[in-house]
Amino acid sequence: MRCVHCGLCLNACPTYVMTGQELESPRGRIALIRAVNEGRAPLSEALIGHLDLCLQCRACEAVCPSGVPYGRIIETARAQIFTQKRGPRWKRLLRTAALRTLLPHKRVLRGLAEGLRLYERSGLQSVLRASPLYGRLPPRLRALEQLTPRLSRHFFKPKSAILAAFGTPTHRVALFTGCIMPYMNAETHEATIRVLRSNGCDVLLPAEQACCGALMVHSGDREPARELARCNIDRFLELGVDAVIVNASGCGSTLKEYGQLLEHDPDYADKAARFDTLVKDVTEYVASLPFAHNLGEIEARVTYQDSCHLAHAQRIREAPRAILRAIPGLELVELPHADICCGSAGIYNILQPAMSMQLLDDKMTEVAASRAGIIATANPGCMLQLEAGLKRAGLTGRVVHVIELLDEAYAAGESLP
Repeated sequence: MRCVHCGLCLNACPTYVMTGQELESPRGRIALIRAVNEGRAPLSEALIGHLDLCLQCRACEAVCPSGVPYGRIIETARAQIFTQKRGPRWKRLLRTAALRTLLPHKRVLRGLAEGLRLYERSGLQSVLRASPLYGRLPPRLRALEQLTPRLSRHFFKPKSAILAAFGTPTHRVALFTGCIMPYMNAETHEATIRVLRSNGCDVLLPAEQACCGALMVHSGDREPARELARCNIDRFLELGVDAVIVNASGCGSTLKEYGQLLEHDPDYADKAARFDTLVKDVTEYVASLPFAHNLGEIEARVTYQDSCHLAHAQRIREAPRAILRAIPGLELVELPHADICCGSAGIYNILQPAMSMQLLDDKMTEVAASRAGIIATANPGCMLQLEAGLKRAGLTGRVVHVIELLDEAYAAGESLP
């Protein structure tokens, strides 16, 4: 009801910009949702298709003068669709299989990660991609294979549950490690811990933490997400830390909104609201500290791609840029549309590959024009998508988390033991 139909959201919405269709805009989707709720339109396959094409990037929220909570509206609509078992059956089965049977279970994830690493290192992946049969694979299957994550050289397995600060400790924080990043972005976790320790933080790594539940919330499967939220709240609140640090912006935005997810839970509503105040993105937290000490030079031309759930959901834009600008020798080149989604959006690049690749191709055109050798961002899903984009466009370069560049600068300045 807050939507006044002003249209300011239109040019901020990637799917509207791509299609020019009103029903692929936030304003159009809100109209569809209202029509269903008021009984003026059936929850048809066509209507669900318009809602499914939404990236949930929440760029519209950042420009809305009326404060329409679009992210919450679309998540609630998808929850209704999920509970009513509506929409394409294959998408529902894929979401349920991927989200309920995979992400919450560490042993299953570990087994899948081991299998993918064997697929990469055995040479089977290279043989498959060089085979004439590869081009005959169904387009959706081929696109899915091309998005196979590049796994870390070694998986993240800390030696201790508490890692002491380098020097006198002034802060006590906990790191949220997530479900996928220990296997796909172990180097990012290790860099995050070194940066935090070099800035006077004792870093706690609770072993029993769970998946954040972000992909379940976005897909409408809320009950398993609530169970994961309760687990994380219990694990982290008992630590008595100053902050819960997150280096995946998609996870961070969900963790900061546990209060909304559990607002009707009498046992957890207050605890969830308290937990929300502790969650900090790593760039947000580090930028609040006197971090620019003993930094060595990194001679590189770098561009920064805003992660949607950092820039739009958490409204954090300056902190990662402040970190990059503080690194000596680093030339930061702004992308013309750095805050437009790269097309990753959780599992959107699997469920909506055509729109995802269209967004990615446009992004790579701008990256090529920037002549940057490094793309920095703040979310593992974005990193995976942008790496695929470099390969797809035939560009050289690397994709890193902002905090990894800061870690490299500390190493160059020999400020770490």
